[in-house]
Amino acid sequence: QVQLVESGGGLVQTGGSLRLSCVVSGRTITDLALGWFRQAPGKEREIVATIWASSGTYYRTAVKGRCTISRDNAKNTVSLQMDSLKPEDTARYFCAAGTRGRFDYWGQGTQVTVSS
Repeated sequence: QVQLVESGGGLVQTGGSLRLSCVVSGRTITDLALGWFRQAPGKEREIVATIWASSGTYYRTAVKGRCTISRDNAKNTVSLQMDSLKPEDTARYFCAAGTRGRFDYWGQGTQVTVSS
């Protein structure tokens, strides 16, 4: 079956950087849309960034200019480089993959905590 495993989360000070990675196993990602979502305690899950099979990207307004999503089809991975982190970026970050406009596969998440 398809599995997604995230890594790279941690504790960082305001203004710091983290690089999240997600390895996908069980199928090739070549035709998949890949995304990063996050969920903070007491809040709904929200999309952070998406990269489509065409390599087109989408970013939520709050992270534009601070985050970069990328994919490596040869390594079946998707990454999220996060710079200039803010306390409001604190959340559990999830990797997701799918086709036909929906995300069918999800990872377990990795915690990102930004201290002020």
